[in-house]
Amino acid sequence: MSRKPLSVQAQQDRLRRKRREAGEVLTIFRKPLKESLTSVLPITAIVLVLCFTITPISNNAMMAFLLGSLLLIVGMGLFTLGSEMSMIPLGEAVGKEITKSKKVWVIVAISFLIGVIITVAEPDLQVLAGQVPSIPDRVIIWSVALGVGVFLVIALLRILFAIQLSYLLIGFYAIVFVLAGFVSPDFWAVAFDSGGVTTGPMTVPFIMALGVGVSAVRNDKDAGGDSFGLVALCSIGPIITVLLLGLLYQPDGSSYTPVSVPDAKDTAEMFRSYTHALPEYFKEIFLSLAPILAFFVLFQLVTRRMHRREVMSMLFGLLYTYIGLVLFLTGVNVGFMPVGSFLGESIAAHESYSWLLIPIAMLIGYFIVSAEPAVHVLNRQVEEITAGAIPASAMNAALSIGVSVSLALAMIRVLTGISIMWFLIPGYVLSLALSFVVPKIFTSIAFDSGGVASGPMTATFLLPFAMGACDALGGNVVTDAFGVVAMVAMTPLVTIQLLGVSYQRKLSKRTPVPAVGQVEEIIELA
Repeated sequence: MSRKPLSVQAQQDRLRRKRREAGEVLTIFRKPLKESLTSVLPITAIVLVLCFTITPISNNAMMAFLLGSLLLIVGMGLFTLGSEMSMIPLGEAVGKEITKSKKVWVIVAISFLIGVIITVAEPDLQVLAGQVPSIPDRVIIWSVALGVGVFLVIALLRILFAIQLSYLLIGFYAIVFVLAGFVSPDFWAVAFDSGGVTTGPMTVPFIMALGVGVSAVRNDKDAGGDSFGLVALCSIGPIITVLLLGLLYQPDGSSYTPVSVPDAKDTAEMFRSYTHALPEYFKEIFLSLAPILAFFVLFQLVTRRMHRREVMSMLFGLLYTYIGLVLFLTGVNVGFMPVGSFLGESIAAHESYSWLLIPIAMLIGYFIVSAEPAVHVLNRQVEEITAGAIPASAMNAALSIGVSVSLALAMIRVLTGISIMWFLIPGYVLSLALSFVVPKIFTSIAFDSGGVASGPMTATFLLPFAMGACDALGGNVVTDAFGVVAMVAMTPLVTIQLLGVSYQRKLSKRTPVPAVGQVEEIIELA
């Protein structure tokens, strides 16, 4: 039976509908693309200024960098869009579903599985693993994933049983620093860096959505605030597991091979260097995302929780995530990371202005906060939970200042070779001490911010920048250059809690001086 031909009006209606759907897709993509542009362009501009002044590079290397920057912008935009369409709704759905069962073993098993498979797909971790000498990439990735899985279980049980976060943080960081005493100092910086890179754009949206889903079951006034803190605890697990690796492996800084700047003969050869890398990353990212897709399919078959439209949206989201990750890692490894290493090496090689490493790193650090996709996720959730009492502008200012200071300290380490523990121990002691004098919601947000701030841009540009500088200065790359991510993860713990002290003082001037617990109630009511 032949179909009846459509009328002219029907054809026009169909055409308008297709155009509207295409316009909706472009509108949806516009926001993450804008975020990725604001992420990459400031760093690109700084690099261009340096290349045209004190660190000139070849035209081919410049072309490789610009093409890598373009792939980073598109890849990060697609990745952010995909994670919002797939990771966040899946995290909230799983959080609500596992807590409805009211069986602890179900929560433990599923949250551990989620923690492992979501971490394996984290792009920051893959970048870091590829830069650690003497240790197989897969060993680092799976060790870190197991640590996240264990501590995600602990974090969700904390929400269910309303355990105070500061007590857990003190206990686990005490274990971390005691364990570090039994491990070679060569392993300290790598271990603390691994804690920072695990909480990136793949992990953060899912974990925070999972916390919201679990806390929604409690229905008490502190539940919203307790949804924060998951990222903080999940950052500790990798530090412990990588320190345990230190009993089996010995990272050797002398075996570090600097990444070479692309120097193709012509633009066609430059383009081929990217196309040759693509198949490798298509395969690598497929293997990373396959467990997440399998988990989603199994979850939907068992619970039948999502409607067909939601399922299709999540599948498209995973596809966007896949393509975005492939473009991101290709741009990073072929064009972006080598130039970062070259710049650090070139600046440090000139004795007369090697000190410029400090202000340049501080400048990049100030802008790099807005470069992290996960920061936008955290800021949105903070505004929603506090009903605007903690604005995104205040969060960004505190994070920018904190990261800028942390990178100054990291470059001082590169120039002088001071042990990272001289910075980490006082920093964490001060952070944990502040947790007893600020509203606990600020403590949770602060420790989450530390993990969120140390995302892909830190691992892909600042770490190679420090490694190149350290290599030029003749230092030990493992002990002196690694630790950049750890420093970036530490200083927001102080600055965000100081922001809490500021808000507490403002509230006390407007009303009779309230207790710390009353400040949280005021924030909840705001």
